[in-house]
Amino acid sequence: MGIADADLHRNAEAYIAQCDALLFGRVTYEMMLAAWRLPVSWPMPDWMMPFAKTIDAAKKHVVSSSLKEVDWNAELVRGDLGTFVQQLKQQPGKGIGVGGVQLAMALTELGLIDEYQFVVHPRIIGRGPTLFAGLSKMVDLKLVGREEFGSGAVAMRYEVKR
Repeated sequence: MGIADADLHRNAEAYIAQCDALLFGRVTYEMMLAAWRLPVSWPMPDWMMPFAKTIDAAKKHVVSSSLKEVDWNAELVRGDLGTFVQQLKQQPGKGIGVGGVQLAMALTELGLIDEYQFVVHPRIIGRGPTLFAGLSKMVDLKLVGREEFGSGAVAMRYEVKR
């Protein structure tokens, strides 16, 4: 559970804006759809609107075997995940953003993630999904960026060492 502030939303908005598309698992897609599809059904502070507009407009791909259809500028991904992502990566563009714990794990196992961004929040909650639990191999990373926010959160960007 993150601590929402204007700086974190600016960081997330900039991340999404530099992606050609977002790749979500079903759980993340449904959560983001419920929270950010415009117009939102909750009283949003003005400083959240740039993020909301950016994610609302972003092209999305949703990996799910249980969903029958998707909308919100999204396409359902069926078939082999590795083949789909490899084909997506071969297209010209800036990059693909990934959201979802299980999806990030699957793509890490396939060696298809080139860069990770981890945001560490100054809060210990003691529950929730564990990133990369059960990963079959180590992945060595190189720190390529770091940003501290007023909330105390820190975003760190890492490239995969090849």
